[in-house]
Amino acid sequence: MKVLLRNCVVLTVVLMTLAGCARRPVLYPNEHLTRVGVETAEQDIRACMDLASQYGLSASGAGRVAGETASDATVGAASGAAVGSIYGNAGDGAAAGALGSTVSGLVRKILHPRPPDPAFRRYVDQCLRERGYEPINWQ
Repeated sequence: MKVLLRNCVVLTVVLMTLAGCARRPVLYPNEHLTRVGVETAEQDIRACMDLASQYGLSASGAGRVAGETASDATVGAASGAAVGSIYGNAGDGAAAGALGSTVSGLVRKILHPRPPDPAFRRYVDQCLRERGYEPINWQ
């Protein structure tokens, strides 16, 4: 059980990292983008996203993802403990329920990511406009 628990914790950390990945701006292929090229544009996107983060804006609402994940784990632990107590081991049931709910919630967040925080998106879009790009969407 301890090996399974450790493996599930590692998987949970990986999934939380993926769930926190931000969507990225899509740029209109204007003259500036054509002139500087995709590689430079990607560097500028990263720079604008980093600037937004430095000013305290969050790309994916990481705090929101963490809060929802904790809520998923709590509900799963309670359900698992209830089922585990019926079969004589509430502790293992709680652990299994918490891990199962956490992993399923994170997978759902990865497969159906939320749009970036509106303030973060506006900041990055404005930063890119000031550099000569025309952001048209995020994906």
